[in-house]
Amino acid sequence: MENNNISVRRIAVLGAGESGTGAAILAKDKGFDVFVSDFGKIPDKYKEMLNREGIEWEEDKHTFERILAADEIIKSPGIADSTPIMQKILSKKIPVISEIEFAGRFTDAKMICITGSNGKTTTTLLTYHILKRAGLDVGLAGNVGNSLALQVARKPHEYYVIELSSFQLDNMYDFKANIAVIMNITPDHLDRYDYKMENYINAKFRILQNMTPTDAFIYWKDDPVVSSQLKKIATEVAMFPFSANDEESCAAYVNAENELIINTPSSKLSMPRADLALNGIHNLYNSMAAGLSACLLNIRKDDIRAALSDFAGVEHRLEPAGTVNGVEWINDSKATNVNSCWYALDSMTKPTVLILGGKDKGNDYNEILPLVKKKVKAIVAMGKDNSKIVEFFKDLNIQICDTHSLSEAVDACRELSRPGDVVLLSPCCASFDLFSSYEDRGRQFKNAVAGISE
Repeated sequence: MENNNISVRRIAVLGAGESGTGAAILAKDKGFDVFVSDFGKIPDKYKEMLNREGIEWEEDKHTFERILAADEIIKSPGIADSTPIMQKILSKKIPVISEIEFAGRFTDAKMICITGSNGKTTTTLLTYHILKRAGLDVGLAGNVGNSLALQVARKPHEYYVIELSSFQLDNMYDFKANIAVIMNITPDHLDRYDYKMENYINAKFRILQNMTPTDAFIYWKDDPVVSSQLKKIATEVAMFPFSANDEESCAAYVNAENELIINTPSSKLSMPRADLALNGIHNLYNSMAAGLSACLLNIRKDDIRAALSDFAGVEHRLEPAGTVNGVEWINDSKATNVNSCWYALDSMTKPTVLILGGKDKGNDYNEILPLVKKKVKAIVAMGKDNSKIVEFFKDLNIQICDTHSLSEAVDACRELSRPGDVVLLSPCCASFDLFSSYEDRGRQFKNAVAGISE
């Protein structure tokens, strides 16, 4: 697909991570004048890529004159509109798009796009696993995998499975999904949405824009936010809801014989729920969404069953970190919001020492309060400022430890736990106060557990 916006000749890319570097390379390949600017340090890997391509870049600053001379801006999703450079760009009304929007202009590939407050990474990786195992020419992109733009530029595929955050959806306009999935919507990132839930919901539902009756929308029927929003919007897209036990109106459900059933116009698949590789109700939903996507793509049933049965799971999502002195340690660092922690606690079957804390994004801990009362024997708050957590849970009849580093938190957990207990890192918060990312937090946690002597 050729450039459908030929009037745009100068492009500035803000942020030189995976998405920004990929976008810059695709823009260069398509004949644009490209300038890359990062207010922080650019990782050496991306500097080398940009240098190899002869693309001009800067780090530790934004040269406003160069950026504001662009005809269009490709913005990395982590950059908020409140930053000084974005305020200048918006005041000058320079068009701002995401890397995904830009890449979509240059490919006719089938797009399977997945969003949601929780479960989207697992569902994305599981969907990719099914398609890859079935022999399709498929790429993995968005929040996971490699830059969509770089793949379109250098290693194009017939299909892409894309995990989309609300931040990426904010700057997507003409891009169209062929299959769109919303796993659920619960409060998250409200600090980026003026602390207004409706703004966050509207961002998530941008995944449906431009879809037609020949496209498919997969969603969890029992999510009250999704159900309410569907009543407010007009869309012609074909609907494929899933639910644990609603056989009447759902395309995927579990029947009385505890079999997973998936019904689409061209396919009916059944398999014992016990054969699914992933356990827990949240993973049942992830398997339903991925299985529906695969059925809609007419993948062989045996390939779908096999892939749903042998998927290995996702790092930092209810990941066993080790058992020491009879205490099980679980890394759920990817739980960066309250609803994600709810799913983790719901799956706990042993007395739990819960590690909470980090950069709060407007959390309301009332959602997990009943599960904390039922399952948690102690809370270890881990962050620079734990006052909100300590204050909220202080009246419970459990011990609360206020710690300010990973080592302090691990020491506190060792003191509080006994053989037969679980220590669960499921923080409800972003990681940026003490760590560079939730992956960094999770890996440091696993390393700390590995370093505990018996």
